Amino acid sequence: MIKIIVICGPTGVGKTGFAIDLARQFNGEIVGADSMQIYRHMNIGTAKPTAAEQAEVAHHMVDIVDPHEDFDAAEYGRRAHACVTRLIERDKLPFVVGGTGLYIKALIYGLAQAVPSDDKIRSQLKAELSQSSALAMHNRLAQVDPQSARRIHPNDIFRILRALEVFQITGRPISAFHDSHGFAQTRFDALRIGLTLPRPQLYARIDQRVDAMLAQGLVDEVRVLLDKGLDCRLKSMQSLGYRHMADFLQGRLEWDEAVRTLKRDHRRYAKRQMTWFGADDNVRWLQPDQLPQAVDLIKTFKST
Repeated sequence: MIKIIVICGPTGVGKTGFAIDLARQFNGEIVGADSMQIYRHMNIGTAKPTAAEQAEVAHHMVDIVDPHEDFDAAEYGRRAHACVTRLIERDKLPFVVGGTGLYIKALIYGLAQAVPSDDKIRSQLKAELSQSSALAMHNRLAQVDPQSARRIHPNDIFRILRALEVFQITGRPISAFHDSHGFAQTRFDALRIGLTLPRPQLYARIDQRVDAMLAQGLVDEVRVLLDKGLDCRLKSMQSLGYRHMADFLQGRLEWDEAVRTLKRDHRRYAKRQMTWFGADDNVRWLQPDQLPQAVDLIKTFKST
């Protein structure tokens, strides 16, 4: 079975630099597993690898779709699988790096057979959304598929509409398709290395990262996206940083409150990530300064 290395963990912990150091030592290239770094024109708020970092080690699955385009974990799984296969053919060790647990799961296990989209139903649901709100559509989902509604954030309109679409097409909740899959059979032999820090230290780093994003021009980045006509309800624009700055620019939040909630929501996201990855018994946990231990783990993994 094809061997891959996964570097996962919460936002702000230092996955990018850690993975670059490892990839250089093992003739590797990086396959991004971040649900926001896939978007073009969204660089600062996604903490996308810099041009220098991408020149140091090749990165894939970054800047692959525009912010208005539909993209989900199933599509990620398909594209990332093809990417990993190409790297193996070139005798490169794939390093799958990111904090989007479902993307990593989709790559390693695949997802349930996707229900084909229905353009007529999708258009109907979007028309209904324009006449109501994301919260109303989420409440509607809770009536027909409470399991999915618990998993999907009320602002994640892309996944809400997709779940409603699947229900209207099949008469079955999308959660039933996920449950029937079971994630029992792996497609890759993956060494999972998780990076972690004591919570106070991690939260301090997250606050510093947010300050750095603001200093680098996150407000201007969001202003440009809004000037291009991007709808604030798009999945991409509802993400961390972008919805906060859009709310500030459009007068829904004062500056101090936008910054406070941005830092708070990053910390909450990190907590959710730790819960997700912490439930995986296969993750080997290290701190970002334990690079030699990671090297040893990879050497042993490659030799078995």
